[in-house]
Amino acid sequence: RVEAASRKIPTTVSSPEVKRLFVRFFNSMQLNVHFISVMARAKLPTEMVEKVEGGLLEQMDKLTKTVNKAIDGAEALCKANGITSLASYDAEPLFIEARVISKFGRRYLELILKIDQLMPMLETLAIDEVIELRELERRKAQFKRVIRQVAGAARNFKFGLQRRMNAISDSEAKGSVPPDARLHATEETAADDAQQHGAA
Repeated sequence: RVEAASRKIPTTVSSPEVKRLFVRFFNSMQLNVHFISVMARAKLPTEMVEKVEGGLLEQMDKLTKTVNKAIDGAEALCKANGITSLASYDAEPLFIEARVISKFGRRYLELILKIDQLMPMLETLAIDEVIELRELERRKAQFKRVIRQVAGAARNFKFGLQRRMNAISDSEAKGSVPPDARLHATEETAADDAQQHGAA
């Protein structure tokens, strides 16, 4: 729990793979982003935090475009092969009220639900022998990795900022870092973190 307002969004997740990933990563990703956007600002320059946020948004935009393209491609294959109904899962869907506390959480939820929409389309294409089972597994693994990738990037950004906050605290306790030097050092390293973790 964090001290932040949240939008309560009724959410349904159907595919077994995405249900597991949602439960594992959604809330932890939001906690890491809350640290980046709120807690880090209390110690680090705003410019640095904004660069990190920009790197995360850039990665999410890139991955969302990839998922949208995959959905369009699957829909086209279904239409070309006369498929008018999709396979469904016998297990009960996950019904949950997702608590979204930031634009990052909202975009992440949208990305997860797009992948959940894609999964039964891929299953249908495999059942109707439009794609091979090997291709089905490859594509499912690719898009499960997308969900983990965003959560991993948020975690890495958080750890990077946390290390800098700790280093600044240690240096200030020793009286060895003037404010101007701190600003220069943190701005210089922010872009490096964004490039390493946001463009994966």
